[in-house]
Amino acid sequence: MNKHAPESKPSKLKWLTGGLKTILVVTQTVVSMMLIVSLVQTGIITGWVLGVIIVGIVALLALSAIGLLVCRKTSLTVQIICVIVALACVVIGCFALSYTGAFNGFLAKVTEQRPEMKQYGVLVLNDSEIQDVKGLTDRSVGFLKADPKAANAEQKLAETVQIDADFYDDIDTLLETLDSKISEAIVLETDRIEMLKEGTEDLAGDTTEVGSGSIIQETRIIYTFEIEVESETAEVPDKKVTTEPFVIYISGSDSRDGVKATARSDVNIVVAVNPKDAKILLVSIPRDTYVQLHGTTGIKDKLTHAGVYGIEMSKATIEDFLGINIDHTVKVSFDTVVKVVDELDGIDIYSDTAMRLGAMHGKTCEYVVGTQHVDGDCALRFARERKTYETGDRHRGENQQAVITAIINKLSSSRDYILKLPAILDIAADSFETSLDRSEITNFIRFQLQEQPKWQVKSIAVNGTGAMLPTYSMGSNLPLYVMIPYGSTVDEAKSQIDSYLKPATSDDSVTEEKQE
Repeated sequence: MNKHAPESKPSKLKWLTGGLKTILVVTQTVVSMMLIVSLVQTGIITGWVLGVIIVGIVALLALSAIGLLVCRKTSLTVQIICVIVALACVVIGCFALSYTGAFNGFLAKVTEQRPEMKQYGVLVLNDSEIQDVKGLTDRSVGFLKADPKAANAEQKLAETVQIDADFYDDIDTLLETLDSKISEAIVLETDRIEMLKEGTEDLAGDTTEVGSGSIIQETRIIYTFEIEVESETAEVPDKKVTTEPFVIYISGSDSRDGVKATARSDVNIVVAVNPKDAKILLVSIPRDTYVQLHGTTGIKDKLTHAGVYGIEMSKATIEDFLGINIDHTVKVSFDTVVKVVDELDGIDIYSDTAMRLGAMHGKTCEYVVGTQHVDGDCALRFARERKTYETGDRHRGENQQAVITAIINKLSSSRDYILKLPAILDIAADSFETSLDRSEITNFIRFQLQEQPKWQVKSIAVNGTGAMLPTYSMGSNLPLYVMIPYGSTVDEAKSQIDSYLKPATSDDSVTEEKQE
């Protein structure tokens, strides 16, 4: 007979509880080390504060390890306390990791200098027998010679199908070859296609002005593809963003291909930041402002079209226009507004106009005068709309600011939404890109947390008068709606920016205001 048989069950129970305690301590160790590394990577908490946090994490880990594994004669009460401490550390640690991990992932994405991509569409006439890209085999396909990347586009398309490529000097000639069936298909940047459609809409009913541009309304896209665009390497300024004034250019686009795509810059805001005096100046430049694109001569263009040639072109054009140096750029894709707003269960916006915006993605959005709750789709439609308003693009800029403000208000309205911050950061990471490096962003956030400056914000805008004029991008035969800027508002913007980039010389305070 086995004399020790009655002791087998307690021995197994002791082994099992010992194994569970080991797993718990190992889990706490892994989570604690990961949290320490993640905290250090964020760069926001530094110095003695970070030291105290690390010491606290290590001390709690040591308490669990000693109480559960090292000291075998600890009382049941002490062991229970150690188990509770270990479980709490694992739960809180995982919760904290979700935030620090999301923040580190966000910073890694937005500061990554990804190559810009240019998207092209293959167009055929609506009544063409060609239904897909394979139908282009050995067919005549036209390209725009004025497009500096036309040869790259031809090479990229040739990787998919064998074509007979021809290059034409201007848009008018290219469209006419399609209309006369000299070219059975043509290739254009998708953003340039949208420019043409916008131009023909502006001149609806005036066929003498639209000319060959009207042909674009009789076409359909059978294939799209992308090519990589080599961007100029911007010079990194030697400035400390927490102590020296600096200028940021914010370029906003509603491109559905994200921030990597070269697209029209629908939002153009120059931000002058003076951290020492806690002052911020926002200068809004309407998308249709008639400017000379950097490096070009002759016909001017809409500022929004500069984005088609890359954000560096937009930046350089604005530098020429305002006579300033821009230190950093931020590129934003507003298409992600839909996902962010839906993640917040909708937002409340105020509309000063009753309107009904037609179906998009099978949905119609209606707005009444006053405050209303909208989902992501209708928030984005509200931010994009300009044709309903007499002031057009300027009112759209106000709506975009209203949507951004509503998102901020929703985030700060309840602690419940803070729990969604990791998901929101993950969504937003694909919609932002900046030339600021990681250390500059974390230094500025740390400066904000430590100094808690009460920022004085002032907003002004360049204004002008509307006209129908030819543009550099579309040529002389298709006049588009543009805004000829008033020299007085341009001079005022220059003067204000200059004053914000200098230290305050008096105790005068700048109150928050907005120039209509």
